[in-house]
Amino acid sequence: MSKKTLVSAITAALVVGAASTTFAAANPFSDVPADSWAYDAVTTLAADGVIDGYPDGTYKGQNTMTRYEMAQIVARAMAKTDLEKADKALVDKLAAEFAEELDNLGVRVADLEKKSDNVKWGGELRYRYYDENHDIGKDETHNKVLFRLEPKAYIGNSGWTANARLDYEMNLSTDENDNNVEVDRAWVEGPLFGATVQAGRVPLFTAQGMIFDDRISGGTVAFGSDQFTTTLAAGRYNNDDPTHKPGYQGNAKDITAEYYGVQFDYQATDNLVANAGYTTLRGIEDTPDNANIWYLGGSYAFDSNVKLVGQYAENTEEDAYEKAGIVEVQYKGTDVADPGSWGAYVGYRHLGKNVAIAPTYDDAAANQKGYVVGASYVPAENILATIEYFDGKDMDTDSDASKFFANVDFFF
Repeated sequence: MSKKTLVSAITAALVVGAASTTFAAANPFSDVPADSWAYDAVTTLAADGVIDGYPDGTYKGQNTMTRYEMAQIVARAMAKTDLEKADKALVDKLAAEFAEELDNLGVRVADLEKKSDNVKWGGELRYRYYDENHDIGKDETHNKVLFRLEPKAYIGNSGWTANARLDYEMNLSTDENDNNVEVDRAWVEGPLFGATVQAGRVPLFTAQGMIFDDRISGGTVAFGSDQFTTTLAAGRYNNDDPTHKPGYQGNAKDITAEYYGVQFDYQATDNLVANAGYTTLRGIEDTPDNANIWYLGGSYAFDSNVKLVGQYAENTEEDAYEKAGIVEVQYKGTDVADPGSWGAYVGYRHLGKNVAIAPTYDDAAANQKGYVVGASYVPAENILATIEYFDGKDMDTDSDASKFFANVDFFF
């Protein structure tokens, strides 16, 4: 992140209530003129001891900030005792993000959070509507509300946490509850021998979500650096959705199998990110076949507004629907902490059902190919509105299909 991005994002929260005389202080940096948009913010942070410059008296705001430098700023902000409640919440979020670097600085984030509350609660209330149309096959309408809780408990001073995700869904079309509270995920996470380990019913996000955005009963191990990370995963995959029975032609989420995978993520530059990996599903229920899927992809940001995203995968064990690929151009992007922010995208998806097992997309599903477009908007803090549209084909029948999708999330 650039220093300008940092200042615009956290200055208001860190220095609310600072004495007005701060702005009258002498200019601490020779390269931040008094008419600069960032002058008041930078001088205020410097006067409060939150930031400092270089020995030559410059700030060098155009430089990219390292995570270690950011952690130093967070540590200084944590030491302030006069923060308002909202400001304290932001500092706590930053402390959680930079926990490892803060530990290296001798600041025990777990200790700080334990003093206030050993368990943190997050979640969302979501309204979702979509209308699917198929020339051959059954049309589907979804009109539901989901209430989700995501507790996170800190386990002493070990650096480990216990995490869960609990879902409760209500069908607005019938005024009935679809099911009882479901513990969708439950896992522990923490450092072990220089790696980050997850164990339990853990979240799984493979190939930018094109192959899996789901969970397995097993574990993951991630190790490496901020620039290059290797993630190993192993466990049992079993989708519990009762609508996906054997013989259902919509997608491949009804499988039960042993899951093994490795993924490599590489941050080549600030603008270029790449990934590659291999996933295998062994002993798939009701079929003698295994799935052996390799994939590669990445993204490139042309500037702060435009990003190109691509992903490709093949299942070498399947004769049909053995390939999947997506290409997408994204413009701007939403930040739920920034009311008024918005984003849009347009792209193409080819989601072979024996490769895209549980894809992350809300526009198109496994076993479909076609064009997608969507937009999102933040009308108020922690509220996200999304609309998406898909126009393409069901690959099993080579028949036309379309989908309109709308979603509103209220995060807490």
